[in-house]
Amino acid sequence: MRRAVIIMMDSVGVGEAHDATDYDDGGSDTLGHTAKAVGGLQLPNFQKAGLGNLHGDLQGVPAVESPSMAFGRMAEASAGKDSTTGHWEIAGLITTEPQATFTDTGFPAELVEPIEAESGYEFIGNYAASGTVILDELGEQHFATGKPILYTSADSVFQIAAHEEVIPLGDLYRLCEIARQHCDRFQIGRVIARPFTGAIGRFRRTYDRRDFALRPGGLTLLDHAKDAGLAVFGIGKIEDLFAGQGLTEAVHTEGDEDGLNKTVDAIGTRAEPGIIFTNLVDLDMTYGHRENPDGYAAGLKLIDSYLPSLVDLLGPEDLLFLSADHGNDPTDGSTDHTREYVPLLVSGMNAAGVDLGTRDQYCDVAATIAEGMGLTAPARGISFYSNIR
Repeated sequence: MRRAVIIMMDSVGVGEAHDATDYDDGGSDTLGHTAKAVGGLQLPNFQKAGLGNLHGDLQGVPAVESPSMAFGRMAEASAGKDSTTGHWEIAGLITTEPQATFTDTGFPAELVEPIEAESGYEFIGNYAASGTVILDELGEQHFATGKPILYTSADSVFQIAAHEEVIPLGDLYRLCEIARQHCDRFQIGRVIARPFTGAIGRFRRTYDRRDFALRPGGLTLLDHAKDAGLAVFGIGKIEDLFAGQGLTEAVHTEGDEDGLNKTVDAIGTRAEPGIIFTNLVDLDMTYGHRENPDGYAAGLKLIDSYLPSLVDLLGPEDLLFLSADHGNDPTDGSTDHTREYVPLLVSGMNAAGVDLGTRDQYCDVAATIAEGMGLTAPARGISFYSNIR
């Protein structure tokens, strides 16, 4: 294998995982419920690829006799259902201890007060809420006091929202960097800068969001590839989720269309051996967390429209992996992530039509790329390279 392209369709779950009830996510099905809510999905390229074959009951996307890609689904072996753990695992690193959450209590004073003292900012909020709802609840107070809004969710996140006219973007990022240093000892997965603009009652979150993640607790496929002299190019929030570790270059994006265009450009122009790793965030951030199945369906349709361009640019020694990090069912009455199986679609070489079944861990992807590129294999993971080479 010369190049591996990994595209993470953030939050595209394909049905409740075997341990979903342990996370209060029994019955979740991001893809299936979205399809039913909109009267059927229109995804002709995903249908040809075999998306209907791996789901089993996907309205508008039936199974096909001869899929153009290898198809399967994967269970998460890591504890939790956060973006960081999902991305780390597909890169070969399993998280055994769940990252800390503060959904019921808010963050303790022994964490918040040192951040306030060091930064000079006093927070308002400090409770679990939807990112859009909390702006409606506290936006006016934020304008009146100049105090940043602190909130969390069911995920391991310390989120700080600020209007760009009240707290400039650079100051918000510096505040988050300070928070990151203090959140490490509490094992909080991500500190997230949530800038927004607009007038009271018409706030709009921007694509200047930044994730300041806990550093991976070990080496990943990205580290091994970089150490072997390969190019490792992160697109979207990959740099944030890995805290820059294992990357040789990275670029942020402004939405999924920008991310897809940057990925197409990278495949077409970067001929050097290595890994291209993309996160497409809109399905999760813009639609899943906002319980918007119509928007979710439109976001899937956008990705579907780019599949031919992505596949056509692959060389004879390239493989394209399409997957996700967790679910986020936009019909379940919750704005939080869901513990689901994720899709596995693989294009290139001799992958077409291969049934990859149900995999026990995401890091089978890392194991497959490691074998194909002659890199150090993850401690856990079963390669399927011999099935598709």
